Amino acid sequence: MIEPHAPAPPGAPPLWRGPARLPVRPDTGRLLVLACVFVCAACGLVYELELVALASYLMGDSVTQASVVLSVMVFAMGIGSLAAKRLRRFAAAGFGALEATLALVGGCSAMALYAVFAWTGDWGGLWADGPRVLLVAFSLAIGLLIGAEVPLLMELIQRIRRQDAGGAVADLFAADYVGALVGGLAFPFLLLPFLGQLTSSLLTGGVNAIAGAALVLGLFRRDLTRRARCLLLVANITVLGVLASAAVLVDDFEQAARQAVYGDAVRVAVRTGVQEIVITGGTEGHPLDLYLDGRLRVGGRDERRYHEALVQPAMNGPHARVLILGGGDGLAAREALTHPDVRRVDVVDLDAGLVRLARTDPALSRLNDHAYGDPRVHVTTADAFPWLRGAPPSTYDVVVADLPDPGITASTKLYSQEFYGLARRALAPGGRLVVHAGPVATRPRAFWTVEATMRAAGLHTAPYRVDGRDTGFTAGPDRTADASRAPRDWGFVLATAAPGPPLRLDHDERPPHTLTQADLTADARAVEGTRVAGVRASTLIHPRY
Repeated sequence: MIEPHAPAPPGAPPLWRGPARLPVRPDTGRLLVLACVFVCAACGLVYELELVALASYLMGDSVTQASVVLSVMVFAMGIGSLAAKRLRRFAAAGFGALEATLALVGGCSAMALYAVFAWTGDWGGLWADGPRVLLVAFSLAIGLLIGAEVPLLMELIQRIRRQDAGGAVADLFAADYVGALVGGLAFPFLLLPFLGQLTSSLLTGGVNAIAGAALVLGLFRRDLTRRARCLLLVANITVLGVLASAAVLVDDFEQAARQAVYGDAVRVAVRTGVQEIVITGGTEGHPLDLYLDGRLRVGGRDERRYHEALVQPAMNGPHARVLILGGGDGLAAREALTHPDVRRVDVVDLDAGLVRLARTDPALSRLNDHAYGDPRVHVTTADAFPWLRGAPPSTYDVVVADLPDPGITASTKLYSQEFYGLARRALAPGGRLVVHAGPVATRPRAFWTVEATMRAAGLHTAPYRVDGRDTGFTAGPDRTADASRAPRDWGFVLATAAPGPPLRLDHDERPPHTLTQADLTADARAVEGTRVAGVRASTLIHPRY
């Protein structure tokens, strides 16, 4: 329990017998302790951000993952602070052991989390929740260790020169907060882009171990027995050896884990500034599959059915100018270009790396019929939302939203009422907007929320679906879902500013390969049977996916 504050009476002896015997002047010693606080705080925040980033990548829904990590970790920090009371008599040895443990746990957390996801993710049953359980366990363990740091550092800094508690806390927390700032900025701008998630966590663990060992074995070595010094030295050397070995093997580990997730046919695996792109197959008769951040975006066995269902119904009517939001793989553009009277196709995609692959990868460019070699296609690298804000009104006959699943947090704004209002403004008179709204069978509420949101933006809708995807690989927001929950259909919503958008194919053009008018009419009738009553529109301020 938290004990009531009672200031020590004058002359009351502290827990330690006397001032620390330092090899440097007291002022220098205090500065070194505060420098260690700075480094440890930076490392602690990197561990925290690493867990949030990796959990969001592996399990989706970044808001939920961030909330779980932060809440569990802050709770554990409080428990760790209370538990550290019993270590204050052995502050130097306790802090040294604490930092070695934290370096090992925090440094290996990302690799362990990825390993559980890769090798047990398809086991199903209780194992399907393995990554979530491990995420909570690491958040709890790291929080406990970080929380125990402050009481021990307070004892160490008071051992150098005793001062009032308020002044010591102010100095300690100032160094702690500034270190957290540096760690928080270093992770997204330096560590993640240059080293990746696994190597950056291992490097952070190494820095953490060196900082803790240097402070205790260097500055407070005279407070330790010979046995304690030897044990701490061996422990830190062991931790650094484990982290260094893991860093050397990280590329082989990542390759093996990637094969465990995607199979042995991985042909391209790159991380752009936006996402990880993996391409499997596409050669020797194997169908090409394209994964973006681990979620299936293009399934070679039936991608044509998806893209024909997405684009072709919207092309019934004037279609001289087409806007594709997303669709950096070039496959939606391919479908639009099957109509010879299309004069211009504008593709707006956030990831220039994906567009580059769609241009240069032989199998992917062959799949999209070399769409980016057509002079009618113009590419803009931008976020679709701000780009639409600056788009000229009443410009496009057809707007195709080929975007990630609405349940993915980063995509929520692209399925908001405000976004559809901007898309409506960009439509020419008689223009059509078509949206991929996620699977109907497994996520009907999200699908009908998209439809309700489009209606709230002043659009008239015609929802429909097509059967298709049966990959056993989840494509929605949650990558940990088992194969039985993998989507086996696609849901779409066609919309116009005028009432009664016609859900018909353009019979004046070459008919689609996989889609007939009879199928389209039957699928539109079938999807009405899944309608969810009472769903409300999703907005930027109140997302509902």
